[in-house]
Amino acid sequence: MRKPKSASTCVLGFFLGWASLTALAQGQEVDTTIIKAVPDAAAPVMRPEPAAPSTLEIRDALPRIATIDLTAEPSDVWERIRNGFSMPNLDSDLVTQHQAWYLNRPQQLSRILERSRRYLFHIVQEIEKRGVPTELALLPVVESAYNPMALSPARASGIWQFIPSTGRTFKLEQNWWIDQRRDIVASTAAALEYLQTIYDMHGDWHLALASYNWGENAVARAIERNQSKGLPTDYLSLAMPAETRNYVPKLQALKNIIARPHLFGIALEPVPNRPYFVTVEQPADMDIALAARLAEVPLNEFRALNPAYNRPVASGQSRLVLPADKADVFLANLEAHNKPLVTWQSYTLKRGDKLNAVAQRFGIALARLREINGIGPRTKPVPGQSLLVPARDVLSPQEPLADNSYVIGADEPRARRVTPMQARVESRRSVKVAGGATVRGAGSRVRIAYARPGKTAVKASAYPVKSAWTDKARASKGPIKSAAVKRPRSRS
Repeated sequence: MRKPKSASTCVLGFFLGWASLTALAQGQEVDTTIIKAVPDAAAPVMRPEPAAPSTLEIRDALPRIATIDLTAEPSDVWERIRNGFSMPNLDSDLVTQHQAWYLNRPQQLSRILERSRRYLFHIVQEIEKRGVPTELALLPVVESAYNPMALSPARASGIWQFIPSTGRTFKLEQNWWIDQRRDIVASTAAALEYLQTIYDMHGDWHLALASYNWGENAVARAIERNQSKGLPTDYLSLAMPAETRNYVPKLQALKNIIARPHLFGIALEPVPNRPYFVTVEQPADMDIALAARLAEVPLNEFRALNPAYNRPVASGQSRLVLPADKADVFLANLEAHNKPLVTWQSYTLKRGDKLNAVAQRFGIALARLREINGIGPRTKPVPGQSLLVPARDVLSPQEPLADNSYVIGADEPRARRVTPMQARVESRRSVKVAGGATVRGAGSRVRIAYARPGKTAVKASAYPVKSAWTDKARASKGPIKSAAVKRPRSRS
């Protein structure tokens, strides 16, 4: 226990402090030498106690914070996409709903991502050139499930789903031979240019995406309405159609899954960070089937890389898209090829010509002749109309289909055009096909689009379908000739 200081020590300390303050006030230097007060005779001398030995506490080193080296080139395109995520996150119940929708369908999500492997590297390259967020590489999943042959009820086509008028605005050629809305290279450049334009208009990526889906003028009007009412003008605050309201949440849900696939139990197959395809100059018009053989790639793969062609002849473009490791093979085989590059010719219909007679003359099935020339079942050819027909007498039965379809997946139907009325009718009807399946579940086994009331379901049932019939009632009708079926009048 320490004893209190003596009175003399306290008085001395007071005077020393007063003297120092007086000197400072007069601008004089103060002697800072410590003056020891002489202890009182009666006061005992205090000896300092020895200090207790100090203890050194050793703690574990703090864990290092994980860093991302953006200067190192990733080996996986998915990692490259993650590194470029820069859109603000959207937090809403709709994001959670769509995230659950994708996670509850892992096989469907896997098929979509597998289709995207052909195109991802090119799309990410184009995105990084423009300095826009890499979330845009996931937009074709929302738009078309990465199916270049997708066609919407509004006639939007391709992986970026351009409607005809917007496609023409961005110089995507659409004619009898090609539709560049389906061309991977041309449509990607046009889509990113369009997205940049509407982002510059709004200064907000969520509003830019809403404009891409709904239209920039519609979004601008919605913003003006909110401004006039003194309401916020962000994406979540605007009144918009249900499709647009769900559009950005779908993209955000995909972003969440791709950002942390392991967290959701998704096995994301790596995509090599190198070009999947290259373009080569097309020397002349040639059969698509021949081009695929010269490149030594399956026809389905060739069509997946060149989906813009409407006919069995590659015409109307100056380049072909080939797998990166097949370009040299194609050029070498093309140089060695000494036969005609085109086995099709043009035939002009004369007065009195019937399609079935023309088909027999050139040794081609009538249905195939219609497919090749884009002649619908209700279209009546007229004299003077040019048709594409085989240049040889008979087509081999091993020849591929002459339209531009290709196998999308073992259990997915071919993309087709459906009007809103047809969609409503189809949702209420099931048509029996081989094996007891229905039209809505038979895309993998029967090439059938739909069956409207009064029209025979080809390859599905041999009787006209009436919307009020049940499966049991249809079965009791028995087969009738399809020629006797009368088509209903169109409402359009």
